[in-house]
Amino acid sequence: MLRPKIPTMPTPTGLVTPPAVVQPAVVQPTVVQTVQQPLAPVSAPARPSVQINLGTALTVIGAGTAVVLVVGTVLVSMLLATAVTAASVAVCAVVVRSLITSSAKHR
Repeated sequence: MLRPKIPTMPTPTGLVTPPAVVQPAVVQPTVVQTVQQPLAPVSAPARPSVQINLGTALTVIGAGTAVVLVVGTVLVSMLLATAVTAASVAVCAVVVRSLITSSAKHR
């Protein structure tokens, strides 16, 4: 009952096909002819550059500040929860140790 059972390799049944033989492919080099086009004048970019005005800058700064405050609040609350949990576990350990030592003295 407690002995491990080692599985045995099953023997193939039915039609067994041999592994396929892979033939290497031969790569034929090709000649690419290039035609040189006359140089065209460089045109201006299709999209205009980004313009940052005072309102946009204040919005970006305000959003960044809000994100930093929210993330900081979440991290501090997680740290506080960990500290409270550790303190409560320590108090429980002291109480259990006190109960064990007091029951040993009364014997």
